[in-house]
Amino acid sequence: MRVCGVWGRVLGGWRRGIGLRTETRDAGFGSEARHQPHPQGPYWASGPLGEQPFPGLQWSEGLSREELVDVLREAVVDQRGPLVALNKPQGLPVTGKPGELTLVSVLPELSQCLALGASTLQVVQAPGKEASGLVLLSSCPQTAGFLYKFFTQARRTQRPTATYWAVTHGVPATREGKIQTALRLQEIDGVRLVIPVKSPTRKDILANVKRTLSYFYVVATGSGCALVQLQPLTGFPRQLQVHMTLQLCPVLGDHIHSARVGTVLGQRFLLPAETTKPRRQVLDAALLQRLRLTPSQAAQLPLHLHLHRLLLPGTGPKDAPIQLVAPLPTYFSRTLQRLGLRHQEPSLCP
Repeated sequence: MRVCGVWGRVLGGWRRGIGLRTETRDAGFGSEARHQPHPQGPYWASGPLGEQPFPGLQWSEGLSREELVDVLREAVVDQRGPLVALNKPQGLPVTGKPGELTLVSVLPELSQCLALGASTLQVVQAPGKEASGLVLLSSCPQTAGFLYKFFTQARRTQRPTATYWAVTHGVPATREGKIQTALRLQEIDGVRLVIPVKSPTRKDILANVKRTLSYFYVVATGSGCALVQLQPLTGFPRQLQVHMTLQLCPVLGDHIHSARVGTVLGQRFLLPAETTKPRRQVLDAALLQRLRLTPSQAAQLPLHLHLHRLLLPGTGPKDAPIQLVAPLPTYFSRTLQRLGLRHQEPSLCP
C-alpha cells in the first residue's frame, strides 16, 4: 500500500510522541516481546487504590457536555498534527441517536479545546460503548481516508491491528487459538442481541449474517479467571464478548452474554442464545471475596475489555509499524492485582 505524503509528515511527529513505539522485530502471536517498556500510566499499582469499588471510572449518564469534554481532553494520549489519540472511558458510547451525549456529539467542542481551529475531528478507530481504550481521531480527511484504507486492507489480509486485553470469568481450554463463528443481530423481547449462527447459508450471508474471526492468547491465569489478549480480524458489534462466551469464559463485567453459560456439577455448558435472557453476571462467593466486592457491587461491575494497542502504518511498505498504547483503567489494574494476574506483555501477530 503506497503511503501518502501527508501521512509521512504526520508520522514524523508521531514517532517523537508519547505513548508510541516502533516494533523492533517480527514476532509470532503470543510470544514475549523484547524491548517493550511500559508506557506511562497506571499499569501495576502496588499501593492502595482507594475504597471505591471501581476506581477510575470517568463516564456516567449524569455528565454534562462541558464535563465530558473535560474528561476527553484529560484522556488524550497524544496529539500530533491532525491526529489525536485518546483513552476512551468505559461505558461512553461513540455514536448514538440525535440529542444523545456521545463521543461524536462533543467532537466540535473537543476540537476547539485542542486548538485545531476550524477543523473538526472525526473518528478513525474506536472500541464499542462498553469497552475502554484507544480512540484514534483525525481532523484531516486525507489522513483519515488513508488510515481507513490501511485498516480495511489489514482486515482483508487477516493482519491484526487492534489488541484488546480482557479479564475472563473462567479459563479457556487452550492457551491460544482462533475463534470463528457467524453472527447476526436480532431483536428479542425488545433487546438487540448478537446471536451465533451455525452453518450459515449463502442466503444468510447475503442478508444480515457475518462470518467473524478473532485470535486469543491466555497471558495469565488465577482464581478461576484469565487475562486474555484478543485480536479481532473482523468487525462486528460485541464480537469479542460473544467469542469469549462461546469459549465458556465470558468477559468479567459482561452483563449481557454471561447468562448464556450454565454450570452443572462444576461443568460449564452453553445455553441457547435465542432463549436466554440477559441478566447481571453472577460470580461465586470465593471470587467476590477475592475481588472484595459485595453481590450488589458485582452487579455494577464494568466490562473488563480494553483496547490496549493499535498498529499504525510505517512510512513505507517495509517499514516497521508504529504502536499506539493506552494505559489500563485503574479498576482494571486493581482487578488484575487482586486476582494475581501479572504478566509480561505478549508481542503482535506477524
